[in-house]
Amino acid sequence: MKVKVILYSIMALICAGIFYLVLPVVNFMFYGLPLFVLIIGLIILIIEAELKSRTLLPGIIISILGAFFLFILPFFTTPQLGRSQKYRALIGTVVESDFSQDITPIDINKIRLVDQSMASKLGEKTIGQDPALGSSSFVGEFNIQKYKGELYWVAPLLHRSFFKWLSNKEGAKGYIMVSATNPQEIRLVQNKGRIKYQKNAFFKQDLKRHIYTHGFITRSFTDYTFEIDDNGKPYWVLSEFKKTIGYSGKDIVGTIIVDADTGEINSYTIEETPLWVDRIQPEDFIIRQINDWGKYNKGFWNSVFAEEGVLQLTPGVSLVYGDDGSSNWYSGISSSGSDESTIGFTLINTRTKNAKFYKQSGATETAAMSSAEGKVQEKEYRATFPIMYNILGKPTYILTLKDKGGLIKMIAMVSVEDYTLLGIGDDTEEALRNYKVALMGKFANADIQEGLDIVRLTGIVERINSDIMKGTSFYYLRLKNFSKTFTMTSQISKEIILTLPGDTIEIGYENTESDLVEINSFTLK
Repeated sequence: MKVKVILYSIMALICAGIFYLVLPVVNFMFYGLPLFVLIIGLIILIIEAELKSRTLLPGIIISILGAFFLFILPFFTTPQLGRSQKYRALIGTVVESDFSQDITPIDINKIRLVDQSMASKLGEKTIGQDPALGSSSFVGEFNIQKYKGELYWVAPLLHRSFFKWLSNKEGAKGYIMVSATNPQEIRLVQNKGRIKYQKNAFFKQDLKRHIYTHGFITRSFTDYTFEIDDNGKPYWVLSEFKKTIGYSGKDIVGTIIVDADTGEINSYTIEETPLWVDRIQPEDFIIRQINDWGKYNKGFWNSVFAEEGVLQLTPGVSLVYGDDGSSNWYSGISSSGSDESTIGFTLINTRTKNAKFYKQSGATETAAMSSAEGKVQEKEYRATFPIMYNILGKPTYILTLKDKGGLIKMIAMVSVEDYTLLGIGDDTEEALRNYKVALMGKFANADIQEGLDIVRLTGIVERINSDIMKGTSFYYLRLKNFSKTFTMTSQISKEIILTLPGDTIEIGYENTESDLVEINSFTLK
């Protein structure tokens, strides 16, 4: 009897240790708990068999219970066969919409130029300038978010090791912000609270364990995202999910937000989640659900054999922001087997999961990247993954071209409709000018301006000068009683060459807050 008590005590200690380390969701619809139960049942059988006990029934019952939830129930409740329409419906209703109505033209000064890898380089360089900080911490994963109307990459400082955590239990010293539009704007923020609770902390300060032991043992979470609120205070945002189709069909039902400094935890539904939280729907969930929506368009067997009408996401998903501040997962949609072309693209709201589909045939993101690289192939630059914007009323991929050191050297704008139409420049203004020239070679100027917020203005020329850059003459002019400076090339109109101060002109330009405005149309009166 004494040996039996010792063996079971050892088993209990081992199981408690495993539970503490693994932190399984205490829910039989998640594989961790049934596996744990099955292991316990088998250990009981081994102990009883070694002791030559006649009471094997408890071990058998526990083992069968674990095996049932681990193997048998999933087999009958989870496969796509017979449930393909349930998987297809997980994304919700996908509404077909109009590009020009939903996506307004963007001010080129708001275009996102800094990608995640560049933000990481800039962040590491920043803490490397402080030897004490760099020796104890490293920069975590950067996530993009809107802060006070501007886009920033934000990343926490994390402990480098167990021993660094031991000597710094009050938490890592802040976070780093990198402007997504200006690589020169980098901030090390250390006065908004420490990053005490994090994945690189240990014991009670380990983020997952902290959540698990504070009332969330039966709930499951994913997408541990670092975000800051409107006051710059750091938080961890986690998306809560449930399985809606047997052991699969993961769908987001809410969030929890953890104060990175104090550890305070608040739970929210999707609708109740604070507005400063940009992303609730994880990227991998959206990819899976949109692919199921396209894959099971005509049922399971069609997706296996005929593949008629089967759609799929193009490789790569990006986070894009609308003028209303909303963030959306963007990806192109192609037919099954298509590598270079798309039939449209999707935008899925990262909070509500509202999904829109836009029919727009054109090039994939990778084809656009190859086109931009090919334009300057002698320089051996590498293109970043593009982001789609409305430029001059046309869906346009915008990407940067980097050298081998990862530094941005050029900007490229590539037409989604035809990836041979592109403009490349050393900055966004030059890229836009060259892109406009490429579009004018195919479309009439009126077609390019259709859908844009064009301002028509008649005025008297007060000053006019020209400058030559890279072999092209640029004309700059000021009008009486107007504070903006206007610029154009003779490609817009040859009449600019004959224009003098005192002349009356009529111009058209896209409405923008910028002080330097590019003219789209020009007439000398």
